[in-house]
Amino acid sequence: MTTFSAIGLFSKDNDDRIKTALETLHDFFKQYNFPVYADKSSAKFLNLNALDNKNIVANIDIAIVVGGDGTLLQTGRFLSEYNIPIIGINLGRLGFLVDISPEQIISQLHNIFDGKYIKETRSLLHASVFRENTLLGEGNALNDVVVHVRNDIRMIEFNTHIDGSFVNRQRADGIVIATPTGSTAYSLSGGGPILHPGLDALVLVPICPHTLSNRPIVVSNKGIIEISLCESRHVNARVSFDGQANIELQAGDKVNIKQAQHKLVLIHPEEYDYYRILRNKLGWSVSP
Repeated sequence: MTTFSAIGLFSKDNDDRIKTALETLHDFFKQYNFPVYADKSSAKFLNLNALDNKNIVANIDIAIVVGGDGTLLQTGRFLSEYNIPIIGINLGRLGFLVDISPEQIISQLHNIFDGKYIKETRSLLHASVFRENTLLGEGNALNDVVVHVRNDIRMIEFNTHIDGSFVNRQRADGIVIATPTGSTAYSLSGGGPILHPGLDALVLVPICPHTLSNRPIVVSNKGIIEISLCESRHVNARVSFDGQANIELQAGDKVNIKQAQHKLVLIHPEEYDYYRILRNKLGWSVSP
């Protein structure tokens, strides 16, 4: 058991099942004298001293995230900058990203720490928001960057450019710009296609467009996408990063989206099969 040597534990903090899973993990690593560094939520359950994220990443070579996909999204955006691989323990619902069940923790960790695993990288998006020439804010997203209406039940109007070329002007509730990872999230709900995680692509999915001809479009992730709110339509809007962070927008603001510099590294069990996950999570091949 020498593949990894120092463990970071990250978890959500509002589920009683988390405590049991974390205790199982902690007991497992104590048997092998692996040092364990816990974030605030995990430390609370295990009665350990909590460390901030920067101190944790300075000491670990692998992270274990206990929770659901939302927990991994939040943790993964940060850890991707440090190239630290992540193992996901699924205590959420769908679990497209966190793929080890609580019942399999011990057996799967034995295999992974013996070097029997699959390593996969996932692309992230980086978005910058401008008001005229002033940077309002920026952020990364593993699933999607979404420009959408805020507060009122009204459409926004926006222009889309890709690498400086005008694509179209739309009136809609908004638009989802999703990575292949995010193609099974909000994008899927909006009628977008499922993209295999290995593709160097993005999908742009309009949200409730006011015309039947506006369809999702798949483009290369090597370019720059610009979404600009039309100044002629003053409707409150915002840009969201994985649905977990927001920047408020007004008419005339622009959002530039491109592939992020860093990638997320995921560690899967050796028998990991992306298509099996799709079948299980989406109910494919199930007879009525």
